Amino acid sequence: MSNVFTLSLNTPAYKGTVSCKTDLYINGQWVKPAEGGAIDVVNPATGKLITSVSAGTSKDVDIAVEAAQKAYQTSWGLKVPGTVRAELLFKLIALFDDNAEEFAALEALNCGKPYGSAKQFDIALCRSTLKYYAGWADKTHGETVETEENKLVYTRREPYGVVGAITPWNAPLVLDISSSRRWSMYLTLRLQGLFLLKIIPALATGNTIVIKPSEITPLTALRFADLIAQAGFPPGVVNIVNGYGNTVGEAIAHHPEIRKLSFTGSALTGRKIQEASAKTNLKAVNLELGGKSPSIIFDDANLEQTVKWASAGIFANMGQICTAGSRIFVQEGIYDAFLKGFIAESQVFEAQTGDPFSGNTLHGPQISQTQFDRVMSYIDSGKSDGATVQIGGERHGTEGYFIKPTIFTDCKPEMKMVQEEIFGPVAAVIKFKTEEEAIRMANNTTYGLACGVFTENGSRALRVAHALEAGTAWVNCYNSFDIKVPFGGYKMSGFGREYGKASLELYTQVKAVHINIGMKL
Repeated sequence: MSNVFTLSLNTPAYKGTVSCKTDLYINGQWVKPAEGGAIDVVNPATGKLITSVSAGTSKDVDIAVEAAQKAYQTSWGLKVPGTVRAELLFKLIALFDDNAEEFAALEALNCGKPYGSAKQFDIALCRSTLKYYAGWADKTHGETVETEENKLVYTRREPYGVVGAITPWNAPLVLDISSSRRWSMYLTLRLQGLFLLKIIPALATGNTIVIKPSEITPLTALRFADLIAQAGFPPGVVNIVNGYGNTVGEAIAHHPEIRKLSFTGSALTGRKIQEASAKTNLKAVNLELGGKSPSIIFDDANLEQTVKWASAGIFANMGQICTAGSRIFVQEGIYDAFLKGFIAESQVFEAQTGDPFSGNTLHGPQISQTQFDRVMSYIDSGKSDGATVQIGGERHGTEGYFIKPTIFTDCKPEMKMVQEEIFGPVAAVIKFKTEEEAIRMANNTTYGLACGVFTENGSRALRVAHALEAGTAWVNCYNSFDIKVPFGGYKMSGFGREYGKASLELYTQVKAVHINIGMKL
């Protein structure tokens, strides 16, 4: 029998029980790891232990892959019509709806995300992800190609078979990037759950999957496994193996029977995954990696709106989002007014920092002690390099991993805190004179995930958006995502596109079939 974590909560925002099993979910069963071991899961708002979950190893990955292979060959994949896959996914939606508040509470508990936002926006958007891809399950098809009179050619989109997935801690199920309607109505579309954005398109297209959730934030993924079982997915179609990156993650990356791997995380780990693929079976890989995303604010920008978008772009989700707008380039004519408004907006986040279950929290903790220390080291680096702290620059309170929203000015493009991804609530504001200068500084990075342009000049908006080296460009908004629109990076921010129809293409390969209907030799 699996171990079960259960906790009763009586908070201003949530009154009820949360629970999840804490072992490995393999072949439709909850099992103990082959070699034992456990991982402590910590509440980032308090720094205290929530529970422990089982830690798998490469042996467990082998067992999971074997189960996934068997399921693909016998009860899933091309053996099952898309209509059947769609029916199961729609059952999953109904089950998710029934347990939405508990998922929001688990997310707040494990990740420090404000409960109100998780409940009101993230869970609804998570549902839309399920619904969107469930609708695609019976609509993935090829095309006929006209060649010559005596030949028929058509293509098929076929699943890879066993897919591996490794998800990050900042979006274990749903990615909250705000906790008030003012921000969430625009921003929570970054959503939708990197866990779900990998598992659901893979299932919709007929693949089976072995997935490793982050060892820091595994609880919602483990709770979701119960819904998979209740919905009636055949054993082995979904396998969830908790564990560390250097054991379970490495085993997934190197496994010769995994044909496709989807990873979201750091550029360093992404490089290792590429190397593992090259050294083993050349599995297909898509990577969504880090970012150091710029916003360019011109003199003619709508100041009132721009300061709101810019502050939400960096401080939402405590800066723990790959597209965080951490480099803010401001034209000299609007610089002073922007800085004043930007500081005022950051003070809103600071004033509403605290317990994710308080009911009015806007700014929660960093995810872990390690991440807290990392962010503080970058703040110290900025100070020692000569940048000026306009607000923040220190921890908030004495308990948990809270850091005040921080704004630096007098920043030079070559500074470490300007060049490297911090993954925290730290913004660098840099003055510029000309459009050409702003584009040059904005593109001076190894990353290329996203960018923002703020101007009332339509020609300039398009010109600059096209000139910036990034996979997503927002004009007069920021972090405004849509599940139907492809998302991915340039340069060291990765390759491959998730969201929309592009996710379906990620998890299928094209076969061309040539039929002779009259050719003779």
